[in-house]
Amino acid sequence: MASDPTSIAVDNDVHAMVKEKEVTMAPVLTNQDEPKLGITIDGGIPTEEELHTLRRVPDKIPWAIYTIAFIELCERFSYYGTTAVFTNFIQQPRPEYSATGASYDIENGQAGALGLGQRTSTALTTFNSFWQYTMPLFGAWIADSFLGRYRTIGWALMVDIVGHLVLVVSGLPPVIKNPNGSLGAFCVGIILVGVGTGGFKPNVNPLIVEQLDLEKMVIRTLPSGERVIVDPAATASRVYHYFYLFINIGALTGQLGMVYCEHYVGFWLSYTLPTIMLCFCPLVMLWGRRRYKRVPPQGSVLGRATKLFFLANKGRWSINPVKTYKQLHDGTFWDNVKPSRFVASDKPKPKWMDFDDAWVDEVRRGFNACAVFLWYPLFWLCYNQINNNLISQAATMKIGGVPNDVLTNLNPFALIILIPLLDIVVYPALRKIRINPTPLKRIAVGYFTAAAAMIWATVIQYYIYQKSECGYYANGVFPDGTERECANVDISMWAQSGSYILIAFSEIMASITSLEYAHSKAPANMRSMVQSVALFMNAISSALGFALVYLADDPLLIWNYAVAAILAAVGGTMFWLQMRHLDKQEDQLNLLPTGQVGDTKAEAKWENDERSEVRV
Repeated sequence: MASDPTSIAVDNDVHAMVKEKEVTMAPVLTNQDEPKLGITIDGGIPTEEELHTLRRVPDKIPWAIYTIAFIELCERFSYYGTTAVFTNFIQQPRPEYSATGASYDIENGQAGALGLGQRTSTALTTFNSFWQYTMPLFGAWIADSFLGRYRTIGWALMVDIVGHLVLVVSGLPPVIKNPNGSLGAFCVGIILVGVGTGGFKPNVNPLIVEQLDLEKMVIRTLPSGERVIVDPAATASRVYHYFYLFINIGALTGQLGMVYCEHYVGFWLSYTLPTIMLCFCPLVMLWGRRRYKRVPPQGSVLGRATKLFFLANKGRWSINPVKTYKQLHDGTFWDNVKPSRFVASDKPKPKWMDFDDAWVDEVRRGFNACAVFLWYPLFWLCYNQINNNLISQAATMKIGGVPNDVLTNLNPFALIILIPLLDIVVYPALRKIRINPTPLKRIAVGYFTAAAAMIWATVIQYYIYQKSECGYYANGVFPDGTERECANVDISMWAQSGSYILIAFSEIMASITSLEYAHSKAPANMRSMVQSVALFMNAISSALGFALVYLADDPLLIWNYAVAAILAAVGGTMFWLQMRHLDKQEDQLNLLPTGQVGDTKAEAKWENDERSEVRV
């Protein structure tokens, strides 16, 4: 990983970049009455000393952000409401007395439809996760290059609604009587939903923070007389925390409601209600069409960044690996491809180089952010267990009259409690004593917390095998293919609570912070793309999950959770060792000026065209 060219210049020439930009990015505006003290007036950029001594506070959050958060709430209600019942829909057989797949008796019955078993269930839900997090790469490219974020979200929601309607069809009583037909409709549905999610997720994440007014750190004096730094990073962190809160309100209500619909009415209702909720999203988007700030697309920005990266690599590779390493890490990787260098050396610039030096620095910072995300598949491997294997684990335990998949709601419930607690109590308390929980420190904590969650699940699985009358075949399927009714073990499924709560805390540390980090480090015209790279790490994790699907069944489930724990711990350790140097450069990277790309007249024309649209 250390020699990966995607992280070049973020490792060795970032200091030179910061020094080069110090004069332009951080001028000190001093009071005329106190010029010798270097005290920055309100609205001025803080000095180096003030960065280390003044408390940091977030800015006010505009009301438009809450409407976008509501859109995300509805979309996540639809997504998690449907996926919450996928495991039972695929794995469990339809009760003989039920036409809808409902069990009607949670204490003694199990809702189901297709009866394809745990391994098939894990494979299909893992594919769904892979697909949902691969498509954002395409959706981000469309938004950054052609349609812009707002329009891409609008079209994506239409496709998403169609996909949910197909899922409704797959769960109708006449359809589930034919498992093959139901499975076919189900697969078409999740593919369409994945396309819709791919256009929605990478674009709504940056759209919400683009509604903020402040882009650089400034000094402000509070009514109490205290001088503080209003930090856009702290503001973005707060926005993403509450954005994630809205996500989990949607997830909690969707999951909790739909698992009871599944058990008492049928799968068709578990798919219909989320579809209705999703239909609110386009209505709110139409309402905000002239109210949201929108960044115009700037053509093939990704193409420019890719060409810039390969140009920077030119002449640095050799058959001698030592020479290659030295040339890639000589501190000039990005500086040599700045437009000013071509002008100074009288070399002709490539025709596609229609940007300034500042944009090159932004691209360097964006590649750095992508390097930060490279270890995330090992984190998501732990998180993905709550969508399949932990649900199946609960089905072998004492469920006490509630659905086996209801415990997944502990995850969003814990998030709803922990997010305000951290934002209102913990983080302000740390800032008051001048401790700044930087993004990279929080991410590292997230890895180790996820590993702890999997250790918890490993211990639970060990005791299930010890107490089950079927031993290491607690699901009742034996190696010779015979099946047997195995009584649920005398362990309450609420013993799983620790895993769900620890995963929730790890999400706050790693998942929320990845949204924040992707936004703050990406060039303004590539935010959707960098967000999609962060999301794509979940797809890689799902592919890794496919490789480990052999462990997702008796008698290997102990190893399933143990391997996830080990990989997360290793990932957290390697992440910190590789990225800790960036932690010290957090403020300097955030203070880089915004670069210019392409024709500013074309951008102005796009904005005028947007204003001339008929208001809805």
